[in-house]
Amino acid sequence: MNDKKRHSYKEIIEKYKVYVPVVTEKIYSQSVDEKGIVTLAVENKGIMNFIAQKLLKKPRVSYIHLDEVGSFIWQTIDGNADIENIAERVSEHFKEKVNPLYERLLKFFEIVESYDFIRWKKSAE
Repeated sequence: MNDKKRHSYKEIIEKYKVYVPVVTEKIYSQSVDEKGIVTLAVENKGIMNFIAQKLLKKPRVSYIHLDEVGSFIWQTIDGNADIENIAERVSEHFKEKVNPLYERLLKFFEIVESYDFIRWKKSAE
């Protein structure tokens, strides 16, 4: 049985209110098309990637295409906006289309953080 307490989304938001997402240097470049869709370019570095590029003809740069909501969220990451502020912007733009808002927002940040596309900094940093 798992004894870890599962936190509510309100508790998580309260905990992360003092943090701001910041894009990391892992993002090689980014572009936005005419529909507002963001494409992130990530350079595949390291010895294993180098070997895969040479032997298996793997690309040096991978392109990640975000969906409409992810693209909007990504463009709100400015190094100043906290989760609550970003949630307000997303809610204003998409209305009920993004409900449940905080669950979607936190899942997005969980994913991009797992790939080291963002890091968290204290808002006063």
